[in-house]
Amino acid sequence: MEVISQWQVIPDLKLIQSFYDHAGYIRAFAEVGRSYNPDEYDHILFSYHGIPQRQMRKADDYNHCLQTPTCCHHISDKNQSCYSAQCHATTKALAATLQLPPDRYSISYQSRLGNDPWMQPYTIRVLEELAQRGVKKILVFCPAFVADCLETIFEIGTEYQEEFEKWGGEKIQLVESLNAHPTWVAALSDIVRAN
Repeated sequence: MEVISQWQVIPDLKLIQSFYDHAGYIRAFAEVGRSYNPDEYDHILFSYHGIPQRQMRKADDYNHCLQTPTCCHHISDKNQSCYSAQCHATTKALAATLQLPPDRYSISYQSRLGNDPWMQPYTIRVLEELAQRGVKKILVFCPAFVADCLETIFEIGTEYQEEFEKWGGEKIQLVESLNAHPTWVAALSDIVRAN
C-alpha cells in the first residue's frame, strides 16, 4: 500500500481479508497432519501465533472482544474478523476433518513478547499442564503459518521440546506447514481466482 500510494495510476486491487475456513486450506492441513498418524499421540495441540490483547481490541468495532471468556469460541456477525475467533473456527474445522473428539485437542497461542497480556492460553503453559497430567506425546499444528519458518521450527520443535522433557513429557512433533503441498497450491489458486 505504501508503494502503490506513490503511483499515479492505481490498478484495480482486491485484498483477501482471510481464508481461515476455506475448505481447501482445511483439507490441506488435515492431509499433512494425517501423515503423522494423529491416533499415535496422546494429545493434539493447535498452536497459533499470538498477538497482544490490545491489538485484538483495536480491531473490534463492536466492543465484543474479550468481554467473556468464550467470546472467541464461535464466529458471529460481531467477531467474524476477530483473529482469535478465526483461530477457533480453523481448529474446529480441522478437528472435525481429522475426527478428533473435543478431549483430544486444545488451542493455544505462541510467541509472546514484552509484559503486556497476549492472547491466551499461552502454548508454553498448555504444554506444562499437559505434561503434569501425564501426557507424553503431542502432535502440534501451527495453522497460522502456511510456510515453514524458524519461529515454528525452533520455538515448537526445539525450545518447547526441551521444556516438555523437563516436565516429564517425551515428544512434541511439529506438523510442517503447507509450503508447496499440492492441495494447498490448489486451494490458494481457488482463493485467488474467486477474488
